Amino acid sequence: MTAKERLIVALDVDSLEKAKELIDMLSPEVDIFKIGIAPFTGFGGELLEELSSRGKKVFLDLKFHDIPNTVRGASREAARKNVFMMNFHCLGGEEMLKAASEGAREGGGETILLGVTILTSMDKEAMSKIGLEGEVEGKVLELAGSAKRAGLNGVVASAKEAREIKKKCGEDFIIVAPGIRPEWSQKADQKRTLTPKEAIEEGADYIVVGRPILQAEDPLEAARKIINEMEGF
Repeated sequence: MTAKERLIVALDVDSLEKAKELIDMLSPEVDIFKIGIAPFTGFGGELLEELSSRGKKVFLDLKFHDIPNTVRGASREAARKNVFMMNFHCLGGEEMLKAASEGAREGGGETILLGVTILTSMDKEAMSKIGLEGEVEGKVLELAGSAKRAGLNGVVASAKEAREIKKKCGEDFIIVAPGIRPEWSQKADQKRTLTPKEAIEEGADYIVVGRPILQAEDPLEAARKIINEMEGF
């Protein structure tokens, strides 16, 4: 996989017009775009059509967490739309994750199914406040194992846990690392972050980058700098 193929840009914007502008600007270097909860709620259908018409891949980042039957239906419909990736909260349980896997097969697509382990905005203290005790890495590995058993293709997790996840779940188990912050950008609300180069060295297969690109004076140049950081891995 080339460095360019590893980069996912988060389209965390508040209008379809701004999303289209960014897609135009970044298309020479970026092939995969992430649609999160906010843009999907506002203009998701139109954005999906826009990306599809341009031959771009979509990471549908809606983090489904519901009863198994509901999640099965969501997974089936996403597969029918040929989204490249979608994700589900591992804390929904293995029954729910298995339903997600079954739904995707029913949809007939080849969508990559990912489990969301522990959000990269959370640390040990934040986990404790919602009743999850222990170290972050231990909980991430536990949830990654449940995703693997349920038939998912990989997980969304901090690149800091990537190496151990690969040991537990296998080298072909896909890891998508969010919260990536190049050395020249600010961490903002992310706590468990690495640079693009560090993330790939640790075993991440894909990285998700939002604000360091979207808020750059030249988003395309920012994307190129990130791709260059990953070259050679």
